[in-house]
Amino acid sequence: MKSSNTACPLDCYDACEVIYEEDKLKAQKSGHTQGFLCPHLNHYEKHKQIHMPTFMQKEISMQEALVKLKEILLLSKKEEILHYRGSGNFGLMQEVSDHFFASFGATLTDGTLCDGAGEAGIMMGRGSNKNMPLLEIAKSEVVIIWGRNPHATSSHLLPLIKDKTLIVIDPIQTQIAKIADLHIQIKPHADIYLAMLLCRFLHIESGYDKEFLEEYASEHEEFYELTQSIRIKATLESMDVTLGQIGKILEYVKEKRVAIVCGVGIQKYSDGADVLRAIDAFAVMLGLFGKEGCGVAYLGNSKEGISSPFKRDAKRVSKVNTEFSNYKTVFIQGANPLSQMPNSSRVHDSLSQVSNIIYFGLYENETSQMAHLVLPAKNFLCKNDIRTSYSHNAMLRMHQVADSDFGISEYDLSAYLCGEFNIALDSEAFYLNHFESFREKVEHRDSNPYKEGFDTKNKEFAFLEELEIQSLTDSKLFLLTPKSSKSLNSQFMRDEFVYLHPSLDIAENEEVCVTSACGSVTLRVKHCDAIRKDCVLIYSGTKGVNNLTTSKHSLDGKCAIFQEEKVEIKMKEKEL
Repeated sequence: MKSSNTACPLDCYDACEVIYEEDKLKAQKSGHTQGFLCPHLNHYEKHKQIHMPTFMQKEISMQEALVKLKEILLLSKKEEILHYRGSGNFGLMQEVSDHFFASFGATLTDGTLCDGAGEAGIMMGRGSNKNMPLLEIAKSEVVIIWGRNPHATSSHLLPLIKDKTLIVIDPIQTQIAKIADLHIQIKPHADIYLAMLLCRFLHIESGYDKEFLEEYASEHEEFYELTQSIRIKATLESMDVTLGQIGKILEYVKEKRVAIVCGVGIQKYSDGADVLRAIDAFAVMLGLFGKEGCGVAYLGNSKEGISSPFKRDAKRVSKVNTEFSNYKTVFIQGANPLSQMPNSSRVHDSLSQVSNIIYFGLYENETSQMAHLVLPAKNFLCKNDIRTSYSHNAMLRMHQVADSDFGISEYDLSAYLCGEFNIALDSEAFYLNHFESFREKVEHRDSNPYKEGFDTKNKEFAFLEELEIQSLTDSKLFLLTPKSSKSLNSQFMRDEFVYLHPSLDIAENEEVCVTSACGSVTLRVKHCDAIRKDCVLIYSGTKGVNNLTTSKHSLDGKCAIFQEEKVEIKMKEKEL
């Protein structure tokens, strides 16, 4: 191969640059990758991939599989075909299959299982979702890690925040929380109230950036009135936060360059958009936007300023609560809806009524095992692609650096289908060059976004105008579904336990039934004194965890709300 350079395809914050040498993956020493890879890439070759296509559980050749796929599509009415594509591979060329199915007349999906509620809140406040780049976080003096666990999800952030004042807000005492200057082990779903109380006390103490507010947030007085609707003493008690802790936060951030780094867990609720909008409001009160070393980092719009060359106009249904039974043929690409979608029992019942389930991906999982036709994909080393990142302003070329005698790439599969059904498709090189043409625009995005005001019509930040106070007291337990350092969604080394605080007095390895209004899952117990006593932790990707979660959407953003449901623990005749 001409080049041994490529990039990680995985859907995570870091988007590492990779060198492929002697059949091994190594990290680029320069740039944001900083010479080290995450555990997923370090052990990438150990995860067994699907080698042979199968039809009705019997192995067939790739050519036979392609012919069978064509036959299935021919025997289905176009309105009876659904294309469900995940984002396990973050390459831009993954969308080429959308081009075929949209052109063919099939239905596609929209919405998100991950970050859509938070992005919706950011968009409503700022008018756009421009992220705080990594290099700006490195220039900060104080970093607030709000619901993010960088050791598990964004380890390349760690060198950038070394020797800074660290504030961690998280119901879990994560590894970063243990070394923080201040850890607030807040009650889950209380983040919006903490953010608004911080704004309120900033106003009371005149600690806000008056000049910034006058120019870019003139309605801050009205927002202050909204914060007064929160009863201070009762809310602090329900959040399990003290006045002293709020005072400490305000002391640490006073007249400092502050970066607020948010994770997706804080918005896994029906009001997730409001949570991010309230945190943004706190940053606005401090005047953090458009200044060096300051801002809010969440998940930026990785495709900002990039136009898609693929046809995308199509009827679409929600990715969160797709009713698969409405379709005769479902083509599932790079996704495991039987594990990843909320309310797994409903998903299973719905998929069971589909005549033709086609799975196209790298690994065996619950969905591939249920599929009628399985097509193995090529991994990122064996095809060409290009990717962006929602954590930094980079466009990375994913060169083919290895050959494989099994699997098929997304482009080659789409080229076969387009050829068989007389749909126009340009060469792979054409599309790669199209994306490449945006490199300068992507890599020269503002290092300090919003320097000239926000992207709203009047250039001002739009504050929350109303707040529905929700009770945080309940006899049931909060469900936490964070990312694991060993798995990514339902890929790699999936966890098998439910984590409970030792004070609940359930022995380790005891089998318990975790139940919610949506369903139940039986798991073995592991003790974890890093979580609150009122919480149950089950890592995202654990088999059965989404039996517990609702298929309702967030109020804004068409996002899954994996932590909305409270749960109970049942064992034998005992109930907690």
